[in-house]
Amino acid sequence: MALNQQTIEQLAEYLENCQLQAKDTPKITDTHPDMDWDDAYAIQDTILQRKLSRGARVVGLKAGLTSHAKMRQMGVTDPVFGFLVDEYIVNEGDTVNTAELIHPKVEPEIAFVMKHALKGPGCHIGAVLAATDFVMPGIEVIDSRYRDFKFDLKSVVADNTSAARFVVGGQPVRPDSVDLRTVGIVLEKNGEPVALGAGAAVLGHPAAAIAMLANHLGRRGQEIPAGSVILSGGVTEAVAVAAGDNVTLRVQGMGSVGLIFA
Repeated sequence: MALNQQTIEQLAEYLENCQLQAKDTPKITDTHPDMDWDDAYAIQDTILQRKLSRGARVVGLKAGLTSHAKMRQMGVTDPVFGFLVDEYIVNEGDTVNTAELIHPKVEPEIAFVMKHALKGPGCHIGAVLAATDFVMPGIEVIDSRYRDFKFDLKSVVADNTSAARFVVGGQPVRPDSVDLRTVGIVLEKNGEPVALGAGAAVLGHPAAAIAMLANHLGRRGQEIPAGSVILSGGVTEAVAVAAGDNVTLRVQGMGSVGLIFA
């Protein structure tokens, strides 16, 4: 690690305050160009500990930048991983207050709910599917704390991969009852299709993102707990939203889920 513990704690407090106060900032590697991957995840972990100390509850995990479209959009080359806490949950059909966000975007996702714990190394798609209880449609609302949504991988990891809100819903289905590679998705904004895709856009198979997450956690002595909700990553590029927008995700064979922005 290149940063000392005091700096990690200061950056975690700063980034979380940016999230809580809906205030943007230049990416932190501008002022800490020597920070490494361990530093980035240590900052993310410290943000989580700050939330847990105030009574937050971990409800799941997320993979980010898992599609080639998202990687191109954000100018990065590798997936990243983050946490989901209960303050991010939005119930199906509920309203998101855009005043609490900086510059929100939505991503269509396939969410996995785990019936068994999953741990790397050596985790693969087959192990993920065997450990999955069901899959369902999900919309993640991302909201990078970095100005103009411009960041590098280490900065976005520290910022908990732009996590802000999420909703899951529709019709849960068993993972062996659907081909997650070919399943089609349509993201609609205000009744008009704005993004189309298929599950294979996420690393060839959405379960591959979950396997990468399990292997990442395994290297850190951690695992994906049973009962976790895992967002496998955006199937398409993220779509900007604003107050007044109504967003619906339709996933072939899994129904739909929606959000309203006010």
